Amino acid sequence: MSITIDNNSGFCFGVTRAITTAESELKNGPLFCLGDIVHNGEEVERLAKLGLETIDYDDLRTLRSGRVLFRAHGEPPSTYRIAHDNGLEIIDASCPVVMQLQKRIRDTYTANPDAQIVIFGKPGHAEVIGLQGQTGNTALVIQATADIEKIDFHRPVFLFSQTTMSMEEYQHIADEIRKRANQELHVYDTICRNVANRAEHMREFARAHDLVIFVGGRKSSNAQVLFSHCREANPNTLFISSPEEITLELLSPFLHGAKKSVAERVGICGATSTPLWLMEACRDRLQQFNN
Repeated sequence: MSITIDNNSGFCFGVTRAITTAESELKNGPLFCLGDIVHNGEEVERLAKLGLETIDYDDLRTLRSGRVLFRAHGEPPSTYRIAHDNGLEIIDASCPVVMQLQKRIRDTYTANPDAQIVIFGKPGHAEVIGLQGQTGNTALVIQATADIEKIDFHRPVFLFSQTTMSMEEYQHIADEIRKRANQELHVYDTICRNVANRAEHMREFARAHDLVIFVGGRKSSNAQVLFSHCREANPNTLFISSPEEITLELLSPFLHGAKKSVAERVGICGATSTPLWLMEACRDRLQQFNN
C-alpha cells in the first residue's frame, strides 16, 4: 500500500508560535506552562522531557516565583492579575488571532453594557474561558441549537464564535438565532481561517484515499471537528492518538486475505494540534505492516 502524509495538516500558526516560544525559553532555565501547551499528549510529553512543567490554576495561585507560559488559547484578565500579584514572569504565547477576538469581545461588552454577548463554543474550553473573562464572565456560551433558548432576546444580541469551531455549524446557529431575534442582532465572523479552510481540504484528502488515519489529541476540539469532516467524506477513517494504537487488529477490517490489501492508498492527516513528527511516526508504524 502507498502511504501519504497530508502536507496541510499539523500545527497552525498559533500553536507553532507557542511551541517555538517554549523551546526558546527553556534554554534560559525552568519554565512552567499553565495547562497543557497543546491538546496532544505526545507533544506535551516531549516538551516535559525538555523541562516544561505543566501546572493548573490551583498551582498558579500558590506559586510565588518563576516564569509561566500562557499557551495559545489565551487567558482571562483574572489569570494575568494572579500572576502579577504573585510576582511571576509571564511568557505570553497567546495566539494573535485569539487576542484580537478577546479585544473585540471586550470592546463590544464595554460599549454595550446592556447587550447579551453570546459565544458559540465548547463550554469549559480554555479559549472560551478566556473569551468569557473579557465580559466579567457574563457572556452566554452556546454549543447547540437547543442552547438558543437560553438567549435573552429582549436585549440586543452580539454573537461571536470560538476560533476553532465549524464554520457550517456556526452559520446554522446564526441562522436559527436570526429567526428568533426581536431586537438588533450582530453576528461576527471570528472563526480562524487557518482552521476553517482545512475542512474542505480534509474532505478532499479523505476522498482520495482508501483508508485515512487521523492523528489527534482526544482532548482537542479541533481534532474532533476535522476528524468528523474526514469521516463524512470517507467512512474508512480511524482516529488515533499515538503510533502504538496502530495494530493488526485495528487494520484487519481493511485487509483482504493474507497478502492483498483493500486499503491500497492510505492517507495520514491530523489536527492543528498534531505535530508533524507524530504523523511521521505513524507512517513508519504503518510501513512496518506494509513490509
